[in-house]
Amino acid sequence: MGVELAQGEEFSVQDSEGGGLSLIRMGLGWRALERGDGFLSKMFDSRRDIDLDASAVLFAGESAEDVVYFKKLTSDDGSVTHSGDSLTGGAGHEDDESITVDLRRVPERIDQIVFTVNSFTGRRFSQVRDAFCRLVDAATGEELARYTLTGGGAWTGQVMAKVRRRGAGWQMTAIGAPTSGRTIQDLLPAIRPHL
Repeated sequence: MGVELAQGEEFSVQDSEGGGLSLIRMGLGWRALERGDGFLSKMFDSRRDIDLDASAVLFAGESAEDVVYFKKLTSDDGSVTHSGDSLTGGAGHEDDESITVDLRRVPERIDQIVFTVNSFTGRRFSQVRDAFCRLVDAATGEELARYTLTGGGAWTGQVMAKVRRRGAGWQMTAIGAPTSGRTIQDLLPAIRPHL
């Protein structure tokens, strides 16, 4: 188990021996609230699936150069790949969507990669359980850091975390800023204050 990050906390992206990583995976996992058993619950709220979407935006300074999400699974340069769209979430223990970044292949002009999550169906995070974002050494599968979405709320989006260049290496920052929006395009204005 990796380090549990608090909002705004930074984490140096290194392997267990203190060396820089070359391949990281940002995992997103969640589960929807369970259906009620009553007649009215089944009649009026029969669909409890929640479609959360993980996205990554590649920045050069304050300019969004590329985006990877469920409709565009690979960055133009091939350094960032998305696992594909999960429409329902899972048991809340494993990654339902993930984005893998080959840090060696990220173009030099890209200095930050921001990870977001949004509820495509418009359901609020108060209806999501056991949601988390985690950073994994993709070469070994070792979890390095985890950020838990707590508090739910009436939000439909969140700027989760970012990795940014620090000298020759990279550093992760847990952002955890709630916002509203059903798509990555809706969330772009909320990302800018965190660059």
